[in-house]
Amino acid sequence: MKKVLFISYYWPPSGKASLHWPLKIIKHLPSFGWLPTVLTVSEDTFSQKDETFSKEISDEVKVIRAKSYEPFDIYKRFTGKGKDDQLIASETISKKNNNLAHRFAIWIRMNLFIPDARVGWYFPAVKNGSDFLQKERVDTIVSIGPPHTTHLVGKKLSIKFGIPHVPVFIDPWVDISYYRNFKRSNLTLSIDKSLEKSVLQSAAAVVFVTETMKEDYIRKYSFLKEKSNLLYWGYSAEDFSLLPMEAGAEEIILHAGNIFDYQNPKRFWKTLKSEIEKGRKLKLIFIGTVASEIKQSITDAGLAPFTEYKGFLPYKEMLKEMLIASYLLVCATEPRHVPGKLFEYLRARKPIIAFGNGNEEVQKILADSNAGMIFSYNESAEEFFRIYSSFKTNEELVKGFERKTISKKFSSILDETCV
Repeated sequence: MKKVLFISYYWPPSGKASLHWPLKIIKHLPSFGWLPTVLTVSEDTFSQKDETFSKEISDEVKVIRAKSYEPFDIYKRFTGKGKDDQLIASETISKKNNNLAHRFAIWIRMNLFIPDARVGWYFPAVKNGSDFLQKERVDTIVSIGPPHTTHLVGKKLSIKFGIPHVPVFIDPWVDISYYRNFKRSNLTLSIDKSLEKSVLQSAAAVVFVTETMKEDYIRKYSFLKEKSNLLYWGYSAEDFSLLPMEAGAEEIILHAGNIFDYQNPKRFWKTLKSEIEKGRKLKLIFIGTVASEIKQSITDAGLAPFTEYKGFLPYKEMLKEMLIASYLLVCATEPRHVPGKLFEYLRARKPIIAFGNGNEEVQKILADSNAGMIFSYNESAEEFFRIYSSFKTNEELVKGFERKTISKKFSSILDETCV
């Protein structure tokens, strides 16, 4: 059996959604001839914990952990938060917070931490990864980013030990969405672009989780054309077994995952209030973090009495909430973004309301699967409530997004790196 070293910053007991892809792909890879080892962080102090994921790791998967020097601990002290205070993703990059300490901390993060705020993990990860590779040979190295620091670790180990490197891009690097509206210095951008290009040039193959991102990178770097691959985020069928499917008495509109200020469909909130005034028993539920501006817009629309913020929930509990909802709400960050939750929504077989400006890929997935509609952020989405009953998800098409199928495709990519 061939061996692969996965470099993934997020790993159980982290509850970060970003770990779902590597966790499930790794789970299935031995069935296709690949035995994984995982290099990860000793402790992720930012993310919520979900201990249930730890039970999914096979005993045959070795896990190597390396310490990280986290800037978020400094951020807490700098902004007056307690050591045990939980940070919220939308708050750490909020432009609504005009506190001088917060603004200075944002500037430091955007300009001094290159490629990202996890760069303090680089040297410990390279050391522990090197110690492992000196004792045991692997056939391929895979890095999962963001954080894109993982790709730098992968490149370093690849060159040092002469092992093919396959970076997996869950999100773009230099122009990732959370950099929008923030000023990064020319020097910072120059260094970051150089790091991105160097990783892609040295890679044996590159995987992107959206077609639009793949094509965007090929336009940017023509040398990627022959070594770029698309593997969607997907869903895991086993996670949906033995879970309730019945909707409750209320018509619940559910959003699962973090939602930021720039993902605010303001007119849609007014549409919901109008539907309620017509007599519909609608309820809006959010699982995950919700940006303050979105909460304010919901309040301004008169939806506060009909809205519940449940915060972070363990994954299985989130799925249960998803399966008893009537409609599922998802918000894309930009045209290259296909939200991971979209694939779980497809498997849940509930009508999907999507928002995203110019996102043709999400539009195509929803149209091909007959699962819902996408609107731009300035639209009211009134049309959805006139035709939602016509959406009947194409289950055969959706099966193509199952992660065991994706893992088989990924194993073929890894096989080619060994030729």
